[in-house]
Amino acid sequence: MKVVKAGVVIFAMCLLADGARAEAEGVQRGREFARANCARCHSIERAGESPLKPAPPFRTLHQRYPVEYLEESLAEGMVTGHPDMPEFRLEPDQIADFIDFLKSLEE
Repeated sequence: MKVVKAGVVIFAMCLLADGARAEAEGVQRGREFARANCARCHSIERAGESPLKPAPPFRTLHQRYPVEYLEESLAEGMVTGHPDMPEFRLEPDQIADFIDFLKSLEE
């Protein structure tokens, strides 16, 4: 019985480790998207100002609203009131990665 319990515990730990690894990979993919598409204007780091002063640093977005609110805009095409921001339409997996990245900045 102890062997079975130990096996279950080890199996559960492996599942958690795989989930954490997948989440970390998603955060990294989200960070790469932000670096390629957003860092020209927004700070995507835990410190530092945005290169474009009016562009909020991504680490502060969660203070304005839950970052999950961006999911629909990212899927349908994010459009803002200023013409310099490009429009993005992301696939569901890209949206999840980007949101995971934004959430990683909340910590």
